[in-house]
Amino acid sequence: MINAEKLLYESVQKALVELYSLSTATITFQKTRKEFEGDFTLVTFAFTKETKKAPEQLGKELGEFLLHHNPAIAAYSVVKGFLNLSLSNAFWLTYFNAIKDLTDIGHQKENSSGKTIMLEYSSPNTNKPLHLGHVRNNLLGFSVAQILKANGHTVVKTNLVNDRGIHICKSMLAWQKFGHGETPQSAGLKGDHLVGKYYVEFDKAYKKQIEEHIAKGISKEEAEKTAPLMLEAQEMLRQWETGNTEVVKLWKTMNDWVYEGFAVTYKTLGVDFDKMYYESNTYLLGKEVVQEGLHKNVFFKKENGSIAIDLSADGLDEKIVLRSDGTSVYVTQDLGTAIERFKEFPGLEQLIYTVGNEQDYHFKVLFKILEKLGYTWAKECYHLSYGMVELPEGKMKSREGTVVDADELLQEMYDTAEATTKDLGKVEGFTEAELDELYRLVSLGALKYFILKVDPKKKMMFDPKESIDFNGHTGPFIQYTHARIKSVLRKASDMVHSDIPGIELNAIEKEIIKSIYDFESVVTEAGQFYSPALIANYTYELTKLYNRFYHEFSILKEENNDVKNFRLQLSKASAQVLSNGMALLGIKVPERM
Repeated sequence: MINAEKLLYESVQKALVELYSLSTATITFQKTRKEFEGDFTLVTFAFTKETKKAPEQLGKELGEFLLHHNPAIAAYSVVKGFLNLSLSNAFWLTYFNAIKDLTDIGHQKENSSGKTIMLEYSSPNTNKPLHLGHVRNNLLGFSVAQILKANGHTVVKTNLVNDRGIHICKSMLAWQKFGHGETPQSAGLKGDHLVGKYYVEFDKAYKKQIEEHIAKGISKEEAEKTAPLMLEAQEMLRQWETGNTEVVKLWKTMNDWVYEGFAVTYKTLGVDFDKMYYESNTYLLGKEVVQEGLHKNVFFKKENGSIAIDLSADGLDEKIVLRSDGTSVYVTQDLGTAIERFKEFPGLEQLIYTVGNEQDYHFKVLFKILEKLGYTWAKECYHLSYGMVELPEGKMKSREGTVVDADELLQEMYDTAEATTKDLGKVEGFTEAELDELYRLVSLGALKYFILKVDPKKKMMFDPKESIDFNGHTGPFIQYTHARIKSVLRKASDMVHSDIPGIELNAIEKEIIKSIYDFESVVTEAGQFYSPALIANYTYELTKLYNRFYHEFSILKEENNDVKNFRLQLSKASAQVLSNGMALLGIKVPERM
C-alpha cells in the first residue's frame, strides 16, 4: 500500500543529511490544518538547535530541497516553524488506482497482529429486560470488537450474565405470591418482560410494607431490614445457595424465560457473543483466590473474621474481599473470573470490560488487587468506561418500572423510520418485505449511529426523533448517501475498471481521495482509543464531502469519458469506504432508498 508519510519521512531524512549532516533527527508529520494549503505538515522546531537555523529559514531550505528532489511533492509553504507540503496530482491518482477496487480497505488481515483480546459487554441482570443503558453498552462493546478485528486482532466477545442474587429472588418471590402460574405464553409477553413485571411488583409490595412498619413507629432503616418480603427474599437466596430443589427449579424456569427474551433483543440489535458466562457458575471462583492471597499476605483477616486488603498506599481505600460469614462480594467473583479466563484462553493478552462509569472505582480496585496477587497480565486489563444515557424527558428510574425499555425503544425507532421515510416519498418501487427491511435498516442505523457518534466517556442525551434525519449528522444521512451512490453506479453500464489516466483533479475530488487515504489511520486510532466515535464522525465528514461533489459536478452527464469514468470509480470507492466504516459501527447500508 502506498504510504505518503513514509515517502515524506524518507525524503526529509535525506534532506537533513545532505543539507545539514543531521542523521539522528526525530521526524514527525501531522495533517495540515484546514486553514492552510497543504496535505502534510512538518514541524521544523525540532531541528533548529542542531542546524543553527531559524525555523522559517529551515522550512524554506527543506521545502526547496524536497520540491527539487521528490516528484511527488508539488508545492510547499512555510508558516512560522511549520513546513506545509502538498503532494502532486499524480501521487494521489497513483494511490487511488491502487485502492479503487479494494473491498477490505481499512481492514488489516485477520489475526495479523497475533494478539488475542477478550471483550466483555452487555452483562445484564436476569430480573428485568434490557433498557436504554444496556443498548449503549451492547452497541459500544460490539462496535469496539469490530474495530479491534479490523486492526488485525483476534477478539473473543463475552457476556457475563448476572443470573443470581437477591434481585432474581425478588422476582421469583413476587411471581410465587402474585403470579398465579402466569407464563410468557399465557401472558403474551416476552420472558424478560414477564420477569421484570414481577420485579416491579415486588418493589411495590415491599414499599407498602415499609410504610406500614413506619406507621407503627419503626424507623425507616429498620423497616427496610425487617419487612416480611425482604426477609423472605433473603431466605430464598439462602435456599438457592444450599441447592433447595424447588427453589432451583423455579430459578431455572424464570431465567430460561429471560434468556429467550434477551436472545430476541440481541438479534434485533444485531449483536452477538462468542462465549457466555453465568454468575451462578463463577461466583464461587474467587474464594480460593482470597485464601491464596491471605497465605501470601496480600490480604489480612480483620477482628470480625472478614478478609480485606489495604489499598490506601495506592490512593484507594480498604476493601473487603470476603465477608465475616464467608460470603463473597462482587470483586471476589471478578477476581476469580478474570483468572479463570486467562487460564481458559492461554494466548489471551488483554481483557476489556465494557461497563458504565459508575463502576470506575470498582475496576481500579479489581485491577490493583490482581496486580498485587502477582498476575503480570493485570496491567493489560482495561475498563471501557462510558457515560449514562438520558432522554429529553429525564433520567431513567429502574425499580419503579419507568426504565426506557430496549424493545419498546427499538419499536419506536422502527415506527419513526417508517413514518419519516414515507413522508419523504422514498418508498416507491419497494415490495412490503423490502420496505420492512428498509425501515429496519434505517431505524437501527439511526439508533446505533446517534449513540456511537458520541465519545464513550461522555454522558449523552438520546433523542429518537432527532436521530432519524436524512439531512443531519445521523446514520440515515450516511445510509441515504450510500444508496444514492449505488443508484448512480446502477445507471452507469459503461464504467471502465482499468486504471485512471493522468487527469487533473479538482479540489473536492482530491479531498475525497485524501479522506479515503485517512480511513486506515482513523481505524487504527479508533482501535487504540476504543472509540467508535472516531469512525462515526469520519464517515459523516466523508459523506458531506461526497454530497458536495455530487451537487457541484456532473458524473453520468460528464462528456469527457476519462473524467466520467474516474468520477464513477471515485463514487464506487466512496461507497465502499462508507459501507466499511458503518459496518465497524454494526450498521448496514441499503443498496437503494
